[in-house]
Amino acid sequence: MDDRVLELRVHGVSNTPPGQILGLRPAPGADAPPPPWLVAGGPVTGFYRSPAAEPADPVVVEAYSWGQLTSGARTARDVERALWTLLLPFTLANVALHARPSVPADAAAERWNSTSGTTAWLIRLFCLSLTGTLALTLTAVGVDLVGWQCVDTDCLRRVPGPWEFLGQGWWSEGARSLAVGLLLPLGVLALIGLVTWRTYQYEAQMPAEPVLPSGAPQPTGVPADGSAQPASGPATPEPPPGPPDNPLQDRTFWIGEGQLRRGAVLHLCTGVVVSAAVPLGAVLAMDPPRGVRAAVAWTTVAALVAVVLVAVVALARPGLTRRAGATPLGGWSVTVAVLTAAGLVGTVLILLLPEGAAGTPLPNLRPAPDCLPDAVASAAPGSSGGPGTCPTDRSLPGLDWIVAWLGTGQLLLLIAIGAVARSGRRALAAPAAGGLLLVLGFAWFTGWLPALPPPPATLDFWAVVVPVVALAATGLLLPRIPAPAGRQPLSPHTDLAWGGRAPAVIAGFGWVLCVSYSAGLLYWITGRLNGDPHPDGPVVTPPVPVMWAGLAFAGALLALAATAARAGLLYLRLRRHEYAEATARTATPLSAHELRRCRDVSAWRALHRLVGDHAVRLVGWYAVVSLVLTALACAALLARKPPHPTDATGGAAVIAWISEMGDRLLGWLPVLIATVGLLVYRNDVVRRSVGVVWDVGTFWPRTAHPLAPPSYAERAVPELQTRAAGLLALAEHDPRSVDGIILSGHSQGTVICAAVLLQLPARSRRRIWFFSYGCQLTRLYGRVFPGYFGPDRLPVLAEALTSPDGRIRWTNFWRDTDPLGWPVTAGERDLPVRDPEALHPSDGEVADPPIRNHSGYPEAPEFHRERSRVAWLLRRGVPAPRRGSG
Repeated sequence: MDDRVLELRVHGVSNTPPGQILGLRPAPGADAPPPPWLVAGGPVTGFYRSPAAEPADPVVVEAYSWGQLTSGARTARDVERALWTLLLPFTLANVALHARPSVPADAAAERWNSTSGTTAWLIRLFCLSLTGTLALTLTAVGVDLVGWQCVDTDCLRRVPGPWEFLGQGWWSEGARSLAVGLLLPLGVLALIGLVTWRTYQYEAQMPAEPVLPSGAPQPTGVPADGSAQPASGPATPEPPPGPPDNPLQDRTFWIGEGQLRRGAVLHLCTGVVVSAAVPLGAVLAMDPPRGVRAAVAWTTVAALVAVVLVAVVALARPGLTRRAGATPLGGWSVTVAVLTAAGLVGTVLILLLPEGAAGTPLPNLRPAPDCLPDAVASAAPGSSGGPGTCPTDRSLPGLDWIVAWLGTGQLLLLIAIGAVARSGRRALAAPAAGGLLLVLGFAWFTGWLPALPPPPATLDFWAVVVPVVALAATGLLLPRIPAPAGRQPLSPHTDLAWGGRAPAVIAGFGWVLCVSYSAGLLYWITGRLNGDPHPDGPVVTPPVPVMWAGLAFAGALLALAATAARAGLLYLRLRRHEYAEATARTATPLSAHELRRCRDVSAWRALHRLVGDHAVRLVGWYAVVSLVLTALACAALLARKPPHPTDATGGAAVIAWISEMGDRLLGWLPVLIATVGLLVYRNDVVRRSVGVVWDVGTFWPRTAHPLAPPSYAERAVPELQTRAAGLLALAEHDPRSVDGIILSGHSQGTVICAAVLLQLPARSRRRIWFFSYGCQLTRLYGRVFPGYFGPDRLPVLAEALTSPDGRIRWTNFWRDTDPLGWPVTAGERDLPVRDPEALHPSDGEVADPPIRNHSGYPEAPEFHRERSRVAWLLRRGVPAPRRGSG
């Protein structure tokens, strides 16, 4: 076997092209470098080498390109990926599950009543509620705005398609137009389910066990101490691995096809139930059924309620909490699907049947085509909807209440998630008590508690909601669960992010984004249906919560601007400090050129400190402001009061203008997010600043929200595992064989490499050395995802890379000008890389040495020296892996 070492490079979020990863340069007289050679894989994910590589080279560099999984050429796939960004709320909610401070190393050891199990169950419930929010929004568009309010021919003409028939004849009677409006949420849910089904190929990827060609000699055995004497007999199989010490060591962590299918069925059926429950509940409340109609109605209600109950229970079952490969759907999924189909059929039947004689005819409760809000301020619930009269609430009866209680329930759920994740199950008492008091207070105000005296006339319901939510939030302030004994001491700025409340913070941002999407969509469609401004006011109005969403969004933008200003002031202070240190390091005065270069270097060093030392805290303060704003908005929704009167004057006019501007911005928010998602893969600046959020989110498997975008690591990790194990298992005489592999990861590639190393068997890890640079395993992943990379779990990776002589086969490179790269303090060596190499040109060069910050690590002299040293160590008789062991 030739003395050859392979350096396998894995790029980060910037999707560096393979030729650039390999360092290919144009030949003299050529305009472009030669194309790299694809040695394994395909055009989406492939392994590339330089065309000039020779078999006799002591170190061969190979690049693994996975960026096409999240980016690509300017084709229709770019549009598809831009649309994926609209599901960013689902992505953030899914990431929250992996941000729990306590994650059991062995998934089979987790119990639903433990701290980690309870937190996981609450997060999965919250993810299910986000799917309900999407279904409720689409139902509000199809059933309320179109099927209930848009009843005149002029309005229906503005709806794409031939929908004028809903305003006349048989379809305009009773609730039949509501049944047609259900086509929108059901169609979108079916489309999302189809897209999710098409992405099962990611979860279906499995690493392949290396197989030698038939007739090839088996590799000789090597003693466990690493000496080079060959063994005389066949290799002794290693004992089977024991329980994992890190969740990433679970063999099914990246193989969750069955879990994804079961979760998708549960979420899609719940979305269908929410869509059906809105018009069904409104019709049953306005026109209580009798006789055969009542039998069908209450059977349908029972089926829909059963789906919700089964979903709540199933989210705590092992079938949805553990990954077990390509398993069948199971009885829970089949039961939910059958009940959902029965409930949907019953709902459509009730909506299409003629009205009963028990209640007020629905046309009398529907806003008339010429009903204008300024004509009459209010009317009795049973009054006629003829010309000149308008009900106070133009939306479908009960829709505002559903939106208000869903949003308040999600807020209490977020508080419970953060409290339990930080302080254990004892912290669940505060949000549970707050939710109970909120329900009792609502029953008191609505007269459902006759034993109590009526509330004072001067007391509004919002004055009850705010203290109750504040009581629930006290669970977030309880002491944190004590750290386990013998825990590795923390270095500065590596404590848990947001005091252990990371799941609530991440899921909360996903919730705010989901609500913003929903409000923006409702506002935008309302404007399209109204057409030209009517002199007397709009014909179609969105639900009242949309107005409060615009006002809260405007406040959130102001808070975001204040946070950005605070970050800018911190950056300026850090830059002045770094510049003072840089100019004080030399005893001789610096030239004007060197002073200018010091300013440039100080700017990057200040950014390095800002991101590493202060970014998490700034996000935490913004999360606190967002919590206050959402709590006040929920209180206002439950009080059923609009943010401003119809004819606003004075200060109310200012509030009306702010709310209107907020709603307009919300209407453009989905377009803005989709545009950014498109530019992320076309613009390097946007890619490196925004794409990191997307690639961090889609790294984790879809274990909490199955409708989120697919995880690229579901494919990248098994492919890297198969490639590394396969090359190391080749026979000695094979020209492709290598003595060892330097697994070299940059930025997000270091996280992928860490996952690969924890999945590889011990027989393969003995001949692998890990290079990490631009690494976020401590300052980002270790703080936000401590269950995988925290101070208790990162040493597991170091232990897996420890040789029998005690050497840790891990070298980390970092720069003080790299905003996304820091020391690790878990490997053998943390090598600082000088950047720039000098302040001025030398050796006849005219350009200043570049400030590489987050890129160009393999071109640094420190990297080359360390690679030469490691390659020499890997060629010193390192044990060969043996087939069938490990």
